[in-house]
Amino acid sequence: MAKREGEVVCVTGGSGYIGSWLVRLLLERGYTVHATVKDLNDEKETKHLEDFEGAKSRLQLFQMDLFNYDSIVTAITGTTGVFHLASPCIVDEVRDPENELLAPAIKGTINVLTAAKELGVGRVVVTSSGGAIVASPNWPADVVKNEECWSDQEYCKQKGEWYSLSKTLAEKAAWEFAKEKDLDIVVVNPGMAMGPIIPPALNASMLMILRLLQGSTEVYEDIFLGSVHVKDVALAHILVYENRSATGRHLCVEAISHYGDLAAKVAELCPEYKVPRFPKDTQPGLLRAKDASKKLIDLGLEFIPIEQIIRDSVESLKSKGTWIDNGRQKKSASKDIMNLDEVDDDIGLMLSCPPRA
Repeated sequence: MAKREGEVVCVTGGSGYIGSWLVRLLLERGYTVHATVKDLNDEKETKHLEDFEGAKSRLQLFQMDLFNYDSIVTAITGTTGVFHLASPCIVDEVRDPENELLAPAIKGTINVLTAAKELGVGRVVVTSSGGAIVASPNWPADVVKNEECWSDQEYCKQKGEWYSLSKTLAEKAAWEFAKEKDLDIVVVNPGMAMGPIIPPALNASMLMILRLLQGSTEVYEDIFLGSVHVKDVALAHILVYENRSATGRHLCVEAISHYGDLAAKVAELCPEYKVPRFPKDTQPGLLRAKDASKKLIDLGLEFIPIEQIIRDSVESLKSKGTWIDNGRQKKSASKDIMNLDEVDDDIGLMLSCPPRA
Protein backbone atom coordinates (compact mmCIF):
# COMPACT_ATOMS: atom_id res chain seq x y z
CA MET A 1 0.00 0.00 0.00
CA ALA A 2 1.32 3.43 -0.95
CA LYS A 3 2.04 6.11 1.63
CA ARG A 4 -0.79 8.55 2.28
CA GLU A 5 1.19 11.51 3.61
CA GLY A 6 -0.81 14.62 4.31
CA GLU A 7 -4.22 12.97 4.46
CA VAL A 8 -6.12 13.59 7.70
CA VAL A 9 -8.48 10.97 9.14
CA CYS A 10 -10.39 10.52 12.39
CA VAL A 11 -10.45 7.34 14.49
CA THR A 12 -13.20 7.20 17.11
CA GLY A 13 -12.40 4.89 20.00
CA GLY A 14 -8.72 5.39 19.24
CA SER A 15 -7.50 4.33 22.68
CA GLY A 16 -9.02 0.85 22.55
CA TYR A 17 -7.55 -2.49 21.53
CA ILE A 18 -8.31 -2.34 17.81
CA GLY A 19 -8.32 1.45 17.74
CA SER A 20 -4.77 1.68 19.06
CA TRP A 21 -3.51 -0.68 16.37
CA LEU A 22 -5.35 1.29 13.71
CA VAL A 23 -3.88 4.60 14.89
CA ARG A 24 -0.41 3.06 14.90
CA LEU A 25 -0.69 1.68 11.36
CA LEU A 26 -2.23 4.88 10.01
CA LEU A 27 0.68 6.90 11.43
CA GLU A 28 3.14 4.43 9.90
CA ARG A 29 1.49 5.01 6.52
CA GLY A 30 1.89 8.76 6.75
CA TYR A 31 -1.62 9.78 7.74
CA THR A 32 -2.33 12.60 10.16
CA VAL A 33 -4.75 11.19 12.73
CA HIS A 34 -7.45 12.68 14.94
CA ALA A 35 -8.01 10.00 17.60
CA THR A 36 -10.81 10.22 20.14
CA VAL A 37 -10.62 9.14 23.76
CA LYS A 38 -13.06 9.36 26.66
CA ASP A 39 -10.79 11.32 28.98
CA LEU A 40 -7.80 13.37 27.87
CA ASN A 41 -6.56 13.46 31.46
CA ASP A 42 -6.33 9.67 31.74
CA GLU A 43 -2.84 8.48 30.80
CA LYS A 44 -4.15 4.93 30.37
CA GLU A 45 -6.03 6.24 27.35
CA THR A 46 -3.47 8.65 25.97
CA LYS A 47 0.14 7.74 26.76
CA HIS A 48 0.41 4.63 24.58
CA LEU A 49 -0.95 6.63 21.63
CA GLU A 50 1.41 9.54 22.21
CA ASP A 51 4.35 7.11 22.26
CA PHE A 52 3.75 5.98 18.66
CA GLU A 53 6.32 6.95 16.05
CA GLY A 54 5.04 10.04 14.24
CA ALA A 55 2.60 10.93 17.00
CA LYS A 56 4.29 14.17 18.02
CA SER A 57 3.75 15.75 14.63
CA ARG A 58 0.77 13.85 13.17
CA LEU A 59 -1.48 12.76 16.04
CA GLN A 60 -4.06 14.93 17.75
CA LEU A 61 -6.21 13.57 20.57
CA PHE A 62 -9.80 14.67 21.18
CA GLN A 63 -12.12 14.00 24.09
CA MET A 64 -15.37 12.69 22.65
CA ASP A 65 -18.73 11.61 24.00
CA LEU A 66 -20.99 9.62 21.67
CA PHE A 67 -23.98 11.57 22.97
CA ASN A 68 -22.28 14.96 22.66
CA TYR A 69 -22.65 15.94 19.03
CA ASP A 70 -20.42 19.00 19.32
CA SER A 71 -17.54 16.88 20.63
CA ILE A 72 -17.92 14.61 17.61
CA VAL A 73 -17.93 17.55 15.18
CA THR A 74 -14.79 18.94 16.79
CA ALA A 75 -12.93 15.65 16.34
CA ILE A 76 -14.00 15.13 12.72
CA THR A 77 -13.51 18.72 11.50
CA GLY A 78 -10.67 18.93 8.99
CA THR A 79 -10.63 15.23 8.10
CA THR A 80 -11.34 13.49 4.81
CA GLY A 81 -12.14 10.08 6.27
CA VAL A 82 -13.53 8.59 9.47
CA PHE A 83 -13.04 5.20 11.11
CA HIS A 84 -15.88 4.73 13.58
CA LEU A 85 -14.85 2.16 16.17
CA ALA A 86 -16.24 3.68 19.38
CA SER A 87 -19.10 1.63 20.76
CA PRO A 88 -20.23 0.75 24.28
CA CYS A 89 -19.31 -2.68 25.61
CA ILE A 90 -20.34 -4.16 28.94
CA VAL A 91 -18.21 -6.74 30.74
CA ASP A 92 -20.58 -7.43 33.61
CA GLU A 93 -24.25 -8.36 33.50
CA VAL A 94 -26.29 -6.00 31.35
CA ARG A 95 -29.02 -4.71 33.64
CA ASP A 96 -30.49 -2.07 31.32
CA PRO A 97 -29.81 -3.10 27.70
CA GLU A 98 -31.58 -0.13 26.16
CA ASN A 99 -29.63 2.55 28.01
CA GLU A 100 -26.36 0.70 28.56
CA LEU A 101 -25.84 -0.73 25.07
CA LEU A 102 -28.55 -0.25 22.46
CA ALA A 103 -29.20 3.49 22.58
CA PRO A 104 -25.51 4.50 22.83
CA ALA A 105 -24.47 2.20 19.97
CA ILE A 106 -27.23 3.33 17.64
CA LYS A 107 -27.34 7.01 18.57
CA GLY A 108 -23.55 7.22 18.68
CA THR A 109 -23.25 5.78 15.19
CA ILE A 110 -25.88 8.13 13.78
CA ASN A 111 -24.21 11.12 15.46
CA VAL A 112 -20.85 10.23 13.91
CA LEU A 113 -22.38 9.68 10.46
CA THR A 114 -24.38 12.91 10.69
CA ALA A 115 -21.25 14.88 11.53
CA ALA A 116 -19.33 13.17 8.74
CA LYS A 117 -22.02 14.08 6.22
CA GLU A 118 -22.28 17.64 7.49
CA LEU A 119 -18.51 18.13 7.26
CA GLY A 120 -18.14 16.60 3.79
CA VAL A 121 -16.14 13.50 4.76
CA GLY A 122 -15.36 11.34 1.75
CA ARG A 123 -15.72 7.87 3.28
CA VAL A 124 -16.62 6.39 6.66
CA VAL A 125 -15.46 2.94 7.73
CA VAL A 126 -17.86 1.56 10.33
CA THR A 127 -16.67 -1.18 12.65
CA SER A 128 -19.51 -3.62 13.14
CA SER A 129 -18.98 -7.15 14.42
CA GLY A 130 -19.11 -10.82 13.61
CA GLY A 131 -21.76 -10.70 16.31
CA ALA A 132 -24.00 -8.97 13.78
CA ILE A 133 -23.71 -12.07 11.58
CA VAL A 134 -23.40 -15.26 13.60
CA ALA A 135 -26.50 -15.21 15.84
CA SER A 136 -28.73 -16.38 13.02
CA PRO A 137 -30.35 -19.77 13.79
CA ASN A 138 -32.53 -19.70 10.66
CA TRP A 139 -29.59 -19.45 8.26
CA PRO A 140 -29.52 -22.51 5.95
CA ALA A 141 -27.58 -25.30 7.64
CA ASP A 142 -25.74 -26.21 4.43
CA VAL A 143 -24.57 -22.67 3.64
CA VAL A 144 -21.45 -21.04 5.09
CA LYS A 145 -22.28 -17.82 6.90
CA ASN A 146 -21.17 -14.75 5.00
CA GLU A 147 -21.83 -11.03 4.64
CA GLU A 148 -25.40 -11.70 3.53
CA CYS A 149 -26.20 -13.18 6.93
CA TRP A 150 -27.62 -11.02 9.71
CA SER A 151 -28.07 -11.89 13.37
CA ASP A 152 -31.70 -12.43 14.29
CA GLN A 153 -32.85 -9.61 16.55
CA GLU A 154 -35.51 -11.59 18.41
CA TYR A 155 -33.10 -14.48 18.92
CA CYS A 156 -30.53 -12.08 20.43
CA LYS A 157 -33.16 -10.73 22.81
CA GLN A 158 -34.23 -14.22 23.87
CA LYS A 159 -30.63 -15.30 24.49
CA GLY A 160 -29.64 -12.04 26.18
CA GLU A 161 -26.98 -11.39 23.55
CA TRP A 162 -27.25 -7.64 23.95
CA TYR A 163 -23.87 -6.78 22.46
CA SER A 164 -24.62 -8.67 19.26
CA LEU A 165 -28.01 -6.98 19.13
CA SER A 166 -26.47 -3.54 19.65
CA LYS A 167 -24.01 -4.06 16.79
CA THR A 168 -26.72 -5.46 14.53
CA LEU A 169 -29.06 -2.52 15.13
CA ALA A 170 -26.27 0.05 14.89
CA GLU A 171 -25.05 -1.38 11.59
CA LYS A 172 -28.54 -1.50 10.13
CA ALA A 173 -29.07 2.11 11.21
CA ALA A 174 -25.79 3.05 9.52
CA TRP A 175 -26.82 1.49 6.22
CA GLU A 176 -30.21 3.19 6.35
CA PHE A 177 -28.60 6.56 7.06
CA ALA A 178 -26.04 6.12 4.28
CA LYS A 179 -28.74 5.30 1.74
CA GLU A 180 -31.00 8.16 2.80
CA LYS A 181 -28.23 10.79 3.02
CA ASP A 182 -26.03 9.51 0.19
CA LEU A 183 -23.00 8.98 2.43
CA ASP A 184 -20.19 6.65 1.36
CA ILE A 185 -19.74 4.04 4.08
CA VAL A 186 -18.15 0.61 4.19
CA VAL A 187 -18.29 -1.90 7.04
CA VAL A 188 -15.84 -4.31 8.68
CA ASN A 189 -17.27 -7.23 10.69
CA PRO A 190 -14.42 -8.67 12.80
CA GLY A 191 -14.51 -11.91 14.70
CA MET A 192 -12.75 -12.17 18.05
CA ALA A 193 -9.64 -10.01 17.77
CA MET A 194 -6.57 -11.35 19.56
CA GLY A 195 -2.84 -10.71 19.57
CA PRO A 196 -0.47 -8.11 21.01
CA ILE A 197 -2.08 -5.68 23.45
CA ILE A 198 -1.00 -2.05 23.01
CA PRO A 199 -3.16 -0.33 25.67
CA PRO A 200 -2.08 -0.83 29.30
CA ALA A 201 -5.25 -2.66 30.30
CA LEU A 202 -6.41 -6.18 29.53
CA ASN A 203 -9.36 -6.42 27.16
CA ALA A 204 -12.18 -8.92 27.14
CA SER A 205 -11.21 -10.98 24.10
CA MET A 206 -7.74 -11.59 25.54
CA LEU A 207 -9.31 -12.36 28.89
CA MET A 208 -11.06 -15.26 27.19
CA ILE A 209 -7.67 -16.75 26.27
CA LEU A 210 -6.62 -16.23 29.86
CA ARG A 211 -9.71 -18.09 31.05
CA LEU A 212 -8.96 -21.00 28.75
CA LEU A 213 -5.49 -21.21 30.26
CA GLN A 214 -7.15 -21.21 33.68
CA GLY A 215 -9.24 -24.20 32.64
CA SER A 216 -12.56 -22.44 32.18
CA THR A 217 -15.21 -24.60 30.50
CA GLU A 218 -17.52 -21.75 29.53
CA VAL A 219 -18.73 -22.06 25.94
CA TYR A 220 -19.62 -19.02 23.87
CA GLU A 221 -21.87 -20.60 21.29
CA ASP A 222 -24.03 -18.45 19.02
CA ILE A 223 -21.59 -15.52 19.17
CA PHE A 224 -18.15 -16.96 18.33
CA LEU A 225 -17.56 -16.86 14.58
CA GLY A 226 -13.80 -17.25 14.59
CA SER A 227 -10.60 -15.48 15.58
CA VAL A 228 -8.51 -12.85 13.83
CA HIS A 229 -5.23 -11.13 14.58
CA VAL A 230 -5.81 -7.60 15.84
CA LYS A 231 -3.27 -6.25 13.35
CA ASP A 232 -5.25 -7.82 10.51
CA VAL A 233 -8.42 -6.13 11.76
CA ALA A 234 -6.65 -2.77 11.65
CA LEU A 235 -5.25 -3.52 8.19
CA ALA A 236 -8.72 -4.48 6.98
CA HIS A 237 -10.01 -1.05 7.96
CA ILE A 238 -7.25 0.64 5.98
CA LEU A 239 -7.78 -1.62 2.96
CA VAL A 240 -11.50 -0.91 2.68
CA TYR A 241 -10.89 2.80 3.21
CA GLU A 242 -8.23 3.13 0.53
CA ASN A 243 -9.85 0.82 -2.04
CA ARG A 244 -12.88 2.74 -3.23
CA SER A 245 -14.04 -0.38 -5.06
CA ALA A 246 -14.67 -1.94 -1.63
CA THR A 247 -18.37 -1.81 -0.84
CA GLY A 248 -20.77 -3.33 1.66
CA ARG A 249 -19.87 -5.56 4.59
CA HIS A 250 -16.53 -7.32 5.05
CA LEU A 251 -16.36 -10.36 7.31
CA CYS A 252 -12.95 -10.33 9.00
CA VAL A 253 -11.89 -13.70 10.44
CA GLU A 254 -8.91 -15.94 9.84
CA ALA A 255 -11.43 -18.74 9.39
CA ILE A 256 -14.98 -19.55 10.45
CA SER A 257 -14.53 -21.98 13.32
CA HIS A 258 -16.11 -23.30 16.49
CA TYR A 259 -15.16 -22.09 19.95
CA GLY A 260 -14.01 -25.65 20.61
CA ASP A 261 -11.57 -25.36 17.69
CA LEU A 262 -9.92 -22.40 19.40
CA ALA A 263 -9.74 -24.23 22.72
CA ALA A 264 -8.19 -27.29 21.05
CA LYS A 265 -5.55 -25.18 19.33
CA VAL A 266 -4.70 -23.33 22.56
CA ALA A 267 -4.37 -26.71 24.32
CA GLU A 268 -2.09 -27.98 21.57
CA LEU A 269 0.18 -24.94 21.66
CA CYS A 270 0.18 -24.56 25.45
CA PRO A 271 0.41 -28.14 26.78
CA GLU A 272 1.73 -26.95 30.14
CA TYR A 273 -1.70 -25.58 30.99
CA LYS A 274 -4.91 -27.48 31.65
CA VAL A 275 -6.91 -26.07 28.76
CA PRO A 276 -10.31 -27.80 28.52
CA ARG A 277 -11.26 -29.92 25.53
CA PHE A 278 -14.76 -29.89 24.14
CA PRO A 279 -15.70 -33.38 22.84
CA LYS A 280 -18.60 -32.11 20.72
CA ASP A 281 -18.96 -29.19 18.34
CA THR A 282 -19.62 -26.07 20.37
CA GLN A 283 -21.81 -24.57 17.66
CA PRO A 284 -23.87 -27.27 15.94
CA GLY A 285 -24.84 -26.19 12.45
CA LEU A 286 -22.01 -23.70 11.98
CA LEU A 287 -20.07 -24.70 8.89
CA ARG A 288 -16.34 -24.23 9.12
CA ALA A 289 -14.70 -22.26 6.31
CA LYS A 290 -11.08 -21.28 5.70
CA ASP A 291 -11.72 -18.51 3.16
CA ALA A 292 -14.83 -16.95 4.66
CA SER A 293 -13.29 -13.47 4.41
CA LYS A 294 -12.94 -13.70 0.64
CA LYS A 295 -13.78 -10.03 0.08
CA LEU A 296 -10.81 -8.95 2.19
CA ILE A 297 -8.56 -11.64 0.73
CA ASP A 298 -9.41 -10.32 -2.74
CA LEU A 299 -8.35 -6.85 -1.57
CA GLY A 300 -4.94 -8.28 -0.70
CA LEU A 301 -5.21 -9.09 3.01
CA GLU A 302 -3.16 -12.15 3.96
CA PHE A 303 -4.53 -13.36 7.27
CA ILE A 304 -2.12 -14.34 10.03
CA PRO A 305 -2.77 -18.03 10.86
CA ILE A 306 -4.43 -19.08 14.10
CA GLU A 307 -1.22 -20.62 15.47
CA GLN A 308 0.55 -17.26 15.31
CA ILE A 309 -2.50 -15.45 16.66
CA ILE A 310 -2.42 -17.65 19.76
CA ARG A 311 1.36 -17.40 20.20
CA ASP A 312 1.24 -13.61 19.95
CA SER A 313 -1.65 -13.51 22.39
CA VAL A 314 0.13 -15.65 24.97
CA GLU A 315 3.36 -13.69 24.67
CA SER A 316 1.47 -10.44 25.08
CA LEU A 317 -0.25 -11.71 28.22
CA LYS A 318 3.14 -12.69 29.60
CA SER A 319 4.61 -9.28 28.82
CA LYS A 320 1.72 -7.57 30.56
CA GLY A 321 2.43 -9.53 33.71
CA THR A 322 -0.95 -11.24 33.64
CA TRP A 323 -0.44 -14.99 33.64
CA ILE A 324 -1.70 -18.27 35.00
CA ASP A 325 0.41 -20.85 36.81
CA ASN A 326 -1.20 -24.25 37.30
CA GLY A 327 -4.65 -22.72 37.20
CA ARG A 328 -3.81 -19.87 39.57
CA GLN A 329 -3.39 -16.26 38.54
CA LYS A 330 -0.10 -14.65 39.51
CA LYS A 331 -1.67 -11.26 38.96
CA SER A 332 -5.35 -10.49 39.06
CA ALA A 333 -6.63 -9.96 35.55
CA SER A 334 -9.87 -8.45 36.73
CA LYS A 335 -8.32 -5.30 38.14
CA ASP A 336 -6.54 -4.68 34.85
CA ILE A 337 -9.61 -5.00 32.64
CA MET A 338 -10.43 -1.70 31.03
CA ASN A 339 -13.81 -0.06 31.30
CA LEU A 340 -15.21 -1.16 27.97
CA ASP A 341 -17.43 1.85 27.44
CA GLU A 342 -16.85 3.63 24.14
CA VAL A 343 -13.83 1.69 23.02
CA ASP A 344 -13.37 -0.28 19.88
CA ASP A 345 -15.49 -3.13 18.71
CA ASP A 346 -15.39 -6.76 19.79
CA ILE A 347 -13.12 -6.45 22.78
CA GLY A 348 -16.28 -6.95 24.79
CA LEU A 349 -17.92 -9.47 22.49
CA MET A 350 -17.24 -12.55 24.55
CA LEU A 351 -18.12 -11.12 27.95
CA SER A 352 -21.09 -8.94 27.17
CA CYS A 353 -23.21 -12.00 26.49
CA PRO A 354 -23.99 -14.75 28.99
CA PRO A 355 -21.78 -17.85 28.58
CA ARG A 356 -23.33 -21.20 27.80
CA ALA A 357 -22.66 -24.07 30.16
